[in-house]
Amino acid sequence: MALDLSLNKIPWYGQMILFAVLGVAGVGSFWYFYASPRRVELDQRAARLEALRADINKGLATAAKLSEFQAQVADLENRLEGLKAVLPEQKDVAELLRRIQTLAAQSSLSIRGFKPLATATKQLHAEWPIALQLDGTYHNLGLFFDQVSKFSRIINVNNIDIRAKDRPEPGSTVTAEATAMTFVLLETPAPAPAAAAKK
Repeated sequence: MALDLSLNKIPWYGQMILFAVLGVAGVGSFWYFYASPRRVELDQRAARLEALRADINKGLATAAKLSEFQAQVADLENRLEGLKAVLPEQKDVAELLRRIQTLAAQSSLSIRGFKPLATATKQLHAEWPIALQLDGTYHNLGLFFDQVSKFSRIINVNNIDIRAKDRPEPGSTVTAEATAMTFVLLETPAPAPAAAAKK
């Protein structure tokens, strides 16, 4: 027996309901299978576009400040060069001896001994002690220490031992022993103690 599916046998209001159901189903299928995924994809692309625009704006702002950054770098490099005079990157015994000799001569002192001692390495710098033996007057010794304190390179003077001479002479009434501590910047920082202990 053949199945007769004719719309003519359905009343007109049934046909309207059927067309409405098919229309809703078609629109729903279109939305579910095509429009909704495209909408999600468009939203994702819009979010990526906004992120890219934000990155571009940051880049433009940074580029606008490039000359300011270059000026800051130049200023920092100049300051670093100035600091290298205070904390040099290498030891120079001859140069330091010449400078201390000049300060001693300006203070009317004689250097009787100049002996570099063992260097103590810290994390970023090395401490370089130098044993000094000086001969002169107490006043001149004070003047020498004052000039050392104003020296461009960092020099700390400690372990000062001043003795009056048994037979003083004009311009030579005391002898002094002291340790002049200067510092050297390490080109490669020393490993931290904790890191060295783990090895």
